[in-house]
Amino acid sequence: MHDDRSLVEGRLKRVLDERIRPAVYPASVPLDVAVWNAPGEPVPVAEGLAAEPSPTVVGEKWGAPWGTSWFRVTGTVPREWAGRTVEAILDLGFDENMPGFQCEGLVYRPDGTPVKGLNPRNQWVRVAAPAEGGEEVRLHIEAASNPVILDYHPFLPTQLGDKETAGSEPQYKLERMDLAVFDETVWQLVIDLEVLGELMQELPQDSGRRYDIVRAVGRALDAVDLQDVNGSAAAARAQLEGVLTTPAEPSAHRISAVGHAHIDSAWLWPLRETVRKVARTTSNMTALIEDEPDFVFAMSQAQQWAWIKEHRPEVWAKVKKAVADGRFVPAGGMWVESDTNMPGSEAMARQFVHGKRFFLDEFGVENDEAWLPDTFGFAAGLPQIIKAAGSKWLLTQKISWSQTNRFPHHTFNWEGIDGTRIFTHFPPVDTYNCSMKGSEIAHAAKNFKDKGVARHSLAPTGWGDGGGGTTREMIAKAARLRDLEGSATVEWETPAAFFEKAEAEYPNAPVWVGELYLELHRATLTSQAGTKQGNRRSEHLLREAELWAATAAVRGDFAYPYEQLDRIWKTVLLHQFHDILPGSSIAWVHREARATYAALAQELNGIIDEAQRALAGEGTGSLVFNSTPHARDGVPAGGARAAAADGTATTAPRADGGYVLDNGLLRVEIDGRGLVVSAYDLVADRETVAPGRAANLPQIHADFPNMWDAWDVDEFYRNTVTDLVEADEVTAGEGEGEGGGASVRVVRTFGDSRLTQVLTLAPGDRRLDIDTEVDWHETEKFLKLAFPLDIHAERYASETQFGHFYRATHTNTSWEAAKFEACNHRFVHIEEPGWGVALVNDSTYGHDVTRTVRAEDSGTTTTVRVSLLRAPRFPDPETDQGVHRFRHALVPGAGIGDAVREGYRVNLPERRITGGAVEVAPLVTVDDDAVVVTAVKLADDGSGDVVVRFHEAHGGRAKATLTTGFAAGSVAVTDLLERPLDGVQAPELAGDAVAVTLRPFELVTLRFTRG
Repeated sequence: MHDDRSLVEGRLKRVLDERIRPAVYPASVPLDVAVWNAPGEPVPVAEGLAAEPSPTVVGEKWGAPWGTSWFRVTGTVPREWAGRTVEAILDLGFDENMPGFQCEGLVYRPDGTPVKGLNPRNQWVRVAAPAEGGEEVRLHIEAASNPVILDYHPFLPTQLGDKETAGSEPQYKLERMDLAVFDETVWQLVIDLEVLGELMQELPQDSGRRYDIVRAVGRALDAVDLQDVNGSAAAARAQLEGVLTTPAEPSAHRISAVGHAHIDSAWLWPLRETVRKVARTTSNMTALIEDEPDFVFAMSQAQQWAWIKEHRPEVWAKVKKAVADGRFVPAGGMWVESDTNMPGSEAMARQFVHGKRFFLDEFGVENDEAWLPDTFGFAAGLPQIIKAAGSKWLLTQKISWSQTNRFPHHTFNWEGIDGTRIFTHFPPVDTYNCSMKGSEIAHAAKNFKDKGVARHSLAPTGWGDGGGGTTREMIAKAARLRDLEGSATVEWETPAAFFEKAEAEYPNAPVWVGELYLELHRATLTSQAGTKQGNRRSEHLLREAELWAATAAVRGDFAYPYEQLDRIWKTVLLHQFHDILPGSSIAWVHREARATYAALAQELNGIIDEAQRALAGEGTGSLVFNSTPHARDGVPAGGARAAAADGTATTAPRADGGYVLDNGLLRVEIDGRGLVVSAYDLVADRETVAPGRAANLPQIHADFPNMWDAWDVDEFYRNTVTDLVEADEVTAGEGEGEGGGASVRVVRTFGDSRLTQVLTLAPGDRRLDIDTEVDWHETEKFLKLAFPLDIHAERYASETQFGHFYRATHTNTSWEAAKFEACNHRFVHIEEPGWGVALVNDSTYGHDVTRTVRAEDSGTTTTVRVSLLRAPRFPDPETDQGVHRFRHALVPGAGIGDAVREGYRVNLPERRITGGAVEVAPLVTVDDDAVVVTAVKLADDGSGDVVVRFHEAHGGRAKATLTTGFAAGSVAVTDLLERPLDGVQAPELAGDAVAVTLRPFELVTLRFTRG
């Protein structure tokens, strides 16, 4: 037989496009349309429904950027359509290639009942099935004219990302507003042909199954009367029945489809718009659940559920019913799908606390899975946090985006820094927006790395990023793929059902140890410095607020601000969403974030001040409050008393220009260029700075990645660098750090920017404080601060949640070479046996570490560079323009414990309060510095119990005694949600003391009742 495969395939495409798809709606009549444009921000639904609209017509432009227009459409179903299915086709000016990225709408009935959302892949509303003829139709559409930010030529700078700069030019044109007859038989024929045509393309060209489909499709097309598609569709479907009912091979890959709509809580739209995106999507999904008995939809991010409850009660009622029926599934157990690299220990824990508690309180649902499909890499401390929250599984697909190395597994156990293992799945479909296309299903089966030992994978199915969710077309395709020869099988299941099957079939899954590093989007550790600083400072202010409020409440009649702290925590957690904290959202999002952080800081400082004043009492004495987990200048951790700083520090001219700072422990030479050319550890008799090099060296690079401007820094940025060695001013001055000290001020100008630094050597410490102010006005540049260190090291430590993680300083393999920009929290630490250096910071996360071999003696030195600022132009064309302030400290002679201590010190400045108390005793003390207390608070349930969370921070075994500064009645070991752990024996309470033994990096939460 002659090979006519390509002829049939070409015929199928044209007949589908030009004859069959248009016949899905064989008859239509126009609707009457009127519109009311809301002034300013969106209005309540009742106000939009009550507004008086003005007539408009199809073809008219509408919608200023970020505006809201309320359309009213009215019409009458023709009498001759009686017995037919009738739908309204409402095309606001959609581009079907941009679901979630352009205009959208939510359809309401006149009584305010939500019907469904509108988006480019979902433009229909069912009116009658069957119609009687003569029905009056009246619908209202809350239409959002969200501008297209990520266009066909992506990453071009645009002013559309903020309503303050976007202008008022209408963005869209009404394309269609009709009532139409819906021919379900033709629609089903379209799905039949799409499924078979897509499957055909994925089968081997010499496959017998492929030719079975070719012949069946040819017969079906022969049966279609191109002049009467609607009358011949049933006959065409009959020709396909045989090939659609041939069962899959017993060895076929098995896909659990989960209805899904990844909704970025902010990205190319502001937070307020996400509230509406969630309402549109959930309206669609509850409607689908009513129509499709097998369909299951899962939605993560408790914050988004809370938005529906607060802002759209009419939608919330439908969601609650669907949850009760087991069809609409709360997933993930987190407040938002956060970044996991940068959030601090407590913040990462609270993501699970607040997310899981919301789902428990509202629905009685306990999540066993963490659901993070789009997060930009995963910190090595996360497995222990997931387990401590009472969960045991993790799903993500983002690592498939890595540019250099292919991850070796799709299903595996992920081991964190403390040894905790979490059963983890990467969907091999390699998308969180699966649409049930044949190419996606075939890719999942072919791509699956664990063939031969496992057969199950998960496919998050539905339009996402900007929401939209699953469509009726996807559900219809999944039904045909349930058991179809040549394809993987597809079944709708909950995430929990999938994980139970996957774990049962793969009991000895391989183990991956350490971080799940995404070899992409590395610049998200630096972009939008103001947002990152707001996050870091909020985290530490929350620590202080809880500590001092708890101490004041236990010691007196201070009212612990439960509700206020709960609200603030949720706001901070929201802003850790994986497109806000990473700096990859539009200007509007970051402008609002900076304002929000400033308001939170004021509020938290108020709580702290009020609690500390309650503790200090009336009087004129001076008390220093120490919020760090280590004693400081004679003040105990978590306590207050008069501080005593020892020693002096001096400033003297340097013979070759510049100055020498000396405090008897550390001698620092700053040359005439304002660079640190020596930092000599007088205690260890050893130099810190690499020979012939200068530290505290500002360096600037051209920074124009191939794509994803705010997200990416490509390795070639290193090819060009300018050392900013020229100084406008190098002068000695009074110390500006804590406790005064000797200092030097350095001013540099470069490009259109200005950099001012104050380098301070405080008395009594081997620590050089570096305060940096940058008035930044560069474009597409990357600013770093370099510290070449005279240390030979093959690895270095970066702080992460509840511990630290080691990375290589070399590039032996492609895996190591790909980590040319990495994340730290408060410190980076590098050491040789017996001597090390820490570089601590108050708000930066990105860094790089490289090795250099000296030609003269083959000695190896190590350079640490902290990333300060970038200037990408997309999606925010003014990223980071303006004044920024950073604090770093170079700590020679530091062990890992010193790095931990100094990291806390730089982030938690001492607070001085006037009062009558001689001292404030800590609420909790620990007798081993390796055991670090991360939280002291009152229990969230309002019982008055005291909750203490701590971990081993040095990477070794620890035995410590924890003593309460109050009468303790009992103690229990709890999970992060402060629930006693089953099967875990509580430590013995000896008076007010508890002995604890910890493995490396182990996290423990204790709950004390008060005696």
